[in-house]
Amino acid sequence: MNLPFYIAKRYLISKKSHNVINIISWISVSGIAVGTMALIIILSAFNGLETLVEDLYASFDPDIKITVIEGKTFDAKEFPKDKILALSEVEFYNSALEEVALIKYEDKQTVATIKGVEASFYAMTGIDSLLIEGKVEQSSESSNNIIMGWGIADKLSLFISQSVYQVGVIVPKRGTKKGLVPGSEFNRKTANATGVFSVNPDFDTKYVLGELAFVQKLLKHKDRLSSVELGLKKGEDWDEVKEKVQAIVGGDYKVQTRFEMNELIFKTNKTEKWITFLILSFILVIASFNIIGSLTMLIIDKKKDVWILKTMGANNSVIRKIFFAEGMLINLLGAVGGMAIGAFVCWLQMQFGLLRLAGGVVDFYPIELNIMDFVHVSIIVIIIGLIASWYPVRILTRKHL
Repeated sequence: MNLPFYIAKRYLISKKSHNVINIISWISVSGIAVGTMALIIILSAFNGLETLVEDLYASFDPDIKITVIEGKTFDAKEFPKDKILALSEVEFYNSALEEVALIKYEDKQTVATIKGVEASFYAMTGIDSLLIEGKVEQSSESSNNIIMGWGIADKLSLFISQSVYQVGVIVPKRGTKKGLVPGSEFNRKTANATGVFSVNPDFDTKYVLGELAFVQKLLKHKDRLSSVELGLKKGEDWDEVKEKVQAIVGGDYKVQTRFEMNELIFKTNKTEKWITFLILSFILVIASFNIIGSLTMLIIDKKKDVWILKTMGANNSVIRKIFFAEGMLINLLGAVGGMAIGAFVCWLQMQFGLLRLAGGVVDFYPIELNIMDFVHVSIIVIIIGLIASWYPVRILTRKHL
C-alpha cells in the first residue's frame, strides 16, 4: 500500500479540526474543475468553427488547384490532363476559366467574377445542394445558363422563383483601346440566371458560375484555361498528391492545396484557438493558488499528526510526499470532473443545439470534441498542479515541521 497516498486521501475526505480547511479544499477542486471545463468547451467550439470553415470552403474550392505561374491563362491542349487523371488519388477533374465581368440586370449592375466550369465541378463541390433559389441547368447551344452568389443577386435585386431571368454579361476585349463607337471595346453576351447559391460572404458576393464553353466564347479564349481543379478521394494525403501533380506539370505551373489557397484564414483559426488556450491556462494558474492556500492551512492543522508519524519512523521525505499527494489529488479530482462536465456540455450542444445562431450559416453553434484537446488539457493541468503542490510543500514543511 502506498502510505503517503492513503493518508493524503484520508486528509481530503475526512473532517478537519477547522471546517474552513474543508471548504477551501473543495473550492480548490471547483476552481480547477471550472477552468478545465472552460478549456474543453472553448477548444471544442474552435474545433467546430474550424470544421465549419473547412466545409464551407470545400463547397467551392477544390482540394488541389493548378494555375500557371506566368500570365493568366494557358492552353488546355498542352496541359497533361491524361497523366493527372491517371493518378489513382484523383476522383474529380475540372477545367476552369474565370475573369472579372460586369453583370447587368434591367437598370442595375455590379462587378463579379464569372467562372466557367465543367459539370464535374458541381459533383466535386456539391454547390448545387447549396442553392437557395432555382436550380443548376446544363446549357445548350441556344442558351447560356448561369448561377450566381446570393450577394450578387441581392445587388441586382434579382430573386428567382419559378422564372428564368436574362442578365447581361460584359467583359473588356483584350488588347483594345477606347473606340469611336461606344461599347465597341467590350464583349457582351446574354445569359439565363437559373439559380442563386449561398456558401459564405466571400463567395456569395464575388462569383457567378457558368458553363466553361460559354465563358470561353465570352472571353474569346478558345481552348484556354485559367486553372485546373482536382477533387481527391476521401482519406488521401493532399501534400503527397500535390508533389505528384507538381512533378507531372513541371515548373511552369503552381500547385496549391485548399489550405494553401486560404492559408491566412486557416492559420488565423488555429492561432486564435491556441491563444485562447494560453489565456485560459493562466486562469487555471490563478485557480491553483487555492491549492497553495489549502495545503498551507492543512500543514499547519496537521502538526500533531506529523509529530505522531515521525515518532513512528516517518522521515521528512515521507511527510512531504503526503502533502504533495494531497495537492495532486485536489488537482486531478478537479481536472477529471471538469473534463467530464465539459464533455457533457459539448454533447448536449451537439445533440440538442442549446446555443442557436440566428441568421447564421448553421442553425446552432458548431461543437466538435477532439481527443487531443483532452490530452493537451490534461498535460497543462498536471504541470500546473505539480508546481502548485511542490512549491508550498517544499517551503512550508521546512518552516513548520
